Amino acid sequence: MKKIIIIIYCFFVVGFTFAQQPDSKQLYETAKNFMRQGDYDNATLVFNRVLQQEPNNLEVLKDFTFLNILKRDFAKALEVGKVLVDRQDADEQTFQILGMAYKAIADYKECAKLYKRALKKFPNSGVLLNEIGELTAMSGEVNDAINYWEKGIDIDPNYSSNYYNASMYYAKKGDLFWILIYGEMFLNLESYSTRSAEMKSVLLEAYKKLYAEGDVKKLLATEKKTNAFETAVIETLAKSNSLSSEGITLENLSAIRTRFILDWFGAKSNEQFPFRLFDNMQYLLREGIFDAYNEWIFGAAASPSAYQVWISAHEQQANGFKQFQQSRIFKVPTGQNYRDFTYNKLLQLN
Repeated sequence: MKKIIIIIYCFFVVGFTFAQQPDSKQLYETAKNFMRQGDYDNATLVFNRVLQQEPNNLEVLKDFTFLNILKRDFAKALEVGKVLVDRQDADEQTFQILGMAYKAIADYKECAKLYKRALKKFPNSGVLLNEIGELTAMSGEVNDAINYWEKGIDIDPNYSSNYYNASMYYAKKGDLFWILIYGEMFLNLESYSTRSAEMKSVLLEAYKKLYAEGDVKKLLATEKKTNAFETAVIETLAKSNSLSSEGITLENLSAIRTRFILDWFGAKSNEQFPFRLFDNMQYLLREGIFDAYNEWIFGAAASPSAYQVWISAHEQQANGFKQFQQSRIFKVPTGQNYRDFTYNKLLQLN
């Protein structure tokens, strides 16, 4: 009887002890929280405990690899990352994280080989095309990098980083047309980030330059040869030249863009060139919140304090736009990229 009681007691103690141990899911969340807070030592400690319980969990191992990059322990990141990309279940992000480690130590040759391998496995990955574009730019070949970013836009049109990098490339080149197109697409895909605040300023400056000479069609036509989509947009924009006779202000910029949408759809250009961005603008205009959208972009870029004043004075419209943003997902169909570009270097990396 005494032995039975002892056995029961032991089972109770062991069971109680196990019940007190956090499971791997709880530990994983704790580890990620430490990582977000920048407490990398505690994050490492907890990640090691998680991996004792789930040594083959791909998501945990990816985060652990990324943690080591943040810690600047690149040797460990490379050690773990190289094993992960050999797994059958390795996804795009697995290759992306290992690529970060290679870029951190400036081993561009090995990184290029990695991306070449990754793109064979995931040929339609906007993530990887953006990464290889950034790698190409870091190697000093920025005029080749744009090919990858634009290919990423073409085949994976809902990944925001390709739009961001393409916009910034054209901003440096002074190509106003594609700054306007890619920049605003980016803002609708990635609306609230440090990069989106930066992009709003880039867009505002591009519009100012666009109308600085007073003749949009002449200005853009002298930049380069245009394709049919560019020509159609330029000719529609040119109809609003008179609205900018006294320079670009937030008020006449909203009027210019309103006129563009009315003319674009009035001429049925949307049927020849379906374009999600313009559809979105038309919807906002129809719903009476287009001014709020324009203020969100250009007002916030021109003067954040003045934008807050505008919100206070137009509370209903501002709230309507905010609710719209929170309730929708900006989804871009494939087949709506009208940019002519050269794309002949993919998988030619050695």
